[in-house]
Amino acid sequence: MDYVKEINRLRKEKNAIILAHYYQVGEIQDIADFVGDSLALSQQAAKTTADVIVFAGVHFMAETAKILNPGKLVLLPDLEAGCSLADSCPANDFSKFKAEHPGAVVISYINCSSEIKALSDIICTSSNAKKMVDSVPLDQSIIFAPDKNLGRYLVGQTGREMVLWDGSCIVHESFSIDKMLDLKKKYPDSHIIAHPESEEHILKIAEYIGSTSGLLNYVKASDGKIFIVATESGILHQMQKENPNKHLIAAPMNEDSTCACNECPYMKLNTLEKLYLCMLNETPAIEIGEDLRIKALKPIERMLELS
Repeated sequence: MDYVKEINRLRKEKNAIILAHYYQVGEIQDIADFVGDSLALSQQAAKTTADVIVFAGVHFMAETAKILNPGKLVLLPDLEAGCSLADSCPANDFSKFKAEHPGAVVISYINCSSEIKALSDIICTSSNAKKMVDSVPLDQSIIFAPDKNLGRYLVGQTGREMVLWDGSCIVHESFSIDKMLDLKKKYPDSHIIAHPESEEHILKIAEYIGSTSGLLNYVKASDGKIFIVATESGILHQMQKENPNKHLIAAPMNEDSTCACNECPYMKLNTLEKLYLCMLNETPAIEIGEDLRIKALKPIERMLELS
């Protein structure tokens, strides 16, 4: 079957929009109406006029689209496409954690469940996290969840003390600093760039730290020719398209990593076939109870206003 042809047919028939994250496989990125990071995808979901939103990403991203579009059909190609970072912050445990810090403003990274969003005051992405932290009055204490690495990085960037939830992403916690330094020796003119979800020792050797879109923009604007990229390897697809004459190297993983590469196993569950089938059958569809949706919507809207 020509999946590309059939997906294009269904997209037109159903007035559907396909949103894809940079960490999706290349063939899904190529067929998407819009490819972006979490902030850009949230903004696209908030303003789309399509009847159907097909979210080629992971569960929390599709949930965010549904929170913003309760009257639209929101589809996720594979319902098992979750997120290790979101899973590291169970709502019941976080609710108790929040109660231990009364009066604190809760800023949650968008990589979290709708239940965590509902317990939050402001949502952020790696693109706008500093801006969200800076928006909180200096006399207010802050809880940052769920990513401790991003939170620790923001403490350094903003000078604000924050209470951090102990969560992390399995990919960004698996990079090998020794192997990266070996690559740097092999390619002395290379530039190490990293996503702030990476561990502190990785960030210390990075020449540039930024969001997914920030990394893309940095490589495009740089005069450098070789880049060691410490984030999920799906970004290299778009990065190479935009920079065909530059040498891009996916940051290597630790020896004890369960994956020999730096791919998110959840992101890679979505395939072109699953994308076609979810559009054809209009399932799996994301559903969120209205009470939960309204509570989760408020901190997302706060982020979009501030962005």
